[in-house]
Amino acid sequence: MRIYLDACCVNRLTDDQSQTRIRQEAEAVEHILRLVRQGYATWVSSAVLEVELSRNPDLDRRHDVKELLVFANEVVEPGAEVVARAKVLESLGYGVFDAFHLACAESAKVGVFLTADDDLLRRSKRSPSAVGVRVANPLSWWAETRP
Repeated sequence: MRIYLDACCVNRLTDDQSQTRIRQEAEAVEHILRLVRQGYATWVSSAVLEVELSRNPDLDRRHDVKELLVFANEVVEPGAEVVARAKVLESLGYGVFDAFHLACAESAKVGVFLTADDDLLRRSKRSPSAVGVRVANPLSWWAETRP
């Protein structure tokens, strides 16, 4: 099982856990990362994720989240194809980082792209054929696939 976690997913672990939804999504991400560490899933990351995470103004959170990247099994370095695909996704209304994350996930042929970003989830559901990868919330995906 190949998965891609976007910045919203990874950041869930350092978000304020006082809200039920955030806490539940963070717990789902923890379960998913446990699957990765146990070898049941392959976490495909990207240089794009590294760049986006490095933009966090909170130094402690930035450090904590970037530490998780050592668990990624693969890192996509965006080449010309990924850049071209990201531009197409941008033209469909996806933000720059979202477009690049999706293009990286598509190029790595992941089974699921996980995000806690409601706007990205809604956009991908409105036109699922425009994106070449399944997009899901980590909590709902974990609930349906957990061992």
